[in-house]
This record gives sequence, C-alpha cells and structure tokens, in this order.
Amino acid sequence: MQARNNQHHYGWIAIALHWLMAPAVIGVFALGWWMRQLSYYDPWYQQAPSIHKSLGILLLIALMIRLLWRSINTTPKAAPGTPRWQALTAHGIHGLIYLLLLAILLSGYLISTADGRPIDVFGWFSVGATIQGIPNQEDIAGSLHEILAWTLIVLVSLHALAALKHHFIDRDATLRRMLGLPSMPSRLNKQETVTTTKKETSI
Repeated sequence: MQARNNQHHYGWIAIALHWLMAPAVIGVFALGWWMRQLSYYDPWYQQAPSIHKSLGILLLIALMIRLLWRSINTTPKAAPGTPRWQALTAHGIHGLIYLLLLAILLSGYLISTADGRPIDVFGWFSVGATIQGIPNQEDIAGSLHEILAWTLIVLVSLHALAALKHHFIDRDATLRRMLGLPSMPSRLNKQETVTTTKKETSI
C-alpha cells in the first residue's frame, strides 16, 4: 500500500492517523464524562484528569500532523454513484469535525492552564501556560469544552452511521478504502455489468 493518497484510495499514513485518532477521541470523551462523576475521595479523582489532559495534548499533536498531511495530499473522490449532495455533505462534516476537535482541544488547554500551571504529559514533557488571566477563563472554557464535545460526538456518530450505510446498503468502497481493503465492485458497477452481459448475450 502506498504512503500517499490518490484519486481513488487513501494511503497508509492517512489510514493510520484516522484509526489512531478515532478511538482516542471516543476514549478521551468517555474518560471526561466518567471523571466528572467522581467524588473528591475517589482514588481516581486526581489521576483521571491528569490522563485526560495528557491524552488531549497528544491528540492535539496528532491533529496538527493529520491536518498537515491532508493539506499536502490528494483527497480521494467519492465512491462512484454517490450523489453530489452526499459528497458535499460528507466533505462539510469532515471539515466541521476537524474544526470542532481543534476548538475542544484548545478550550481544554485554556481550562488546564487557567491558573498558570503547565500541563504535564505523562512525565514526558510539559506544555506551558501561554494564555491566562482572562476573567472566568476556566468556567467559560469549561462550558464551551462540554458543549463542543457533545456536538462532536453527535457528528462522529453520524459519520460512522453514514460509513455503515455506504458499506451495507449502497455496497460501495467508501468504508473498505478507509480500512485499507481492496475495493469491491459497487452496486452500480454490478448493475452495469449485468446490463452489458445481457446486451452481449442478445446480440
């Protein structure tokens, strides 16, 4: 499999970044939701937020790499037979997911550094506080962080459902090529093949 994308397939780098980030986004969201249920005396009360922050910084780095790679690569065209409005909608949702994820990660950074302390990333390195002193910074950023996170999860769910719909109903290569699997003939191509065969038989 090639490293770069082409008009019909994703390269292994884009595929690896996608499947690295997708479960990480869901996992960080689940961790964030779970840790809000913890009480002060829970043993995970301090540890869970630290893991959440560290994963958030790593996700931000991965997002920057993914956006850079996307900017210098070809984006594969929609599967044959996909209506133009569906292709445009999918493209718009992808862009919105990237924008939301960036806003969520930056708002998380503003929450964590509101008191001027850096974010320690698993003891590997620290990210310093560059923006602080904004009135109610932690509360405002926290509210945005939560709203945007739920919005992102809704969009990601729709994105996943759309991929399953393409695979099981439309029977095209949309999901297969993001899994790095060889494309199967789409339903449209199968119908065209059947029609051509019937014509040749009648002749």
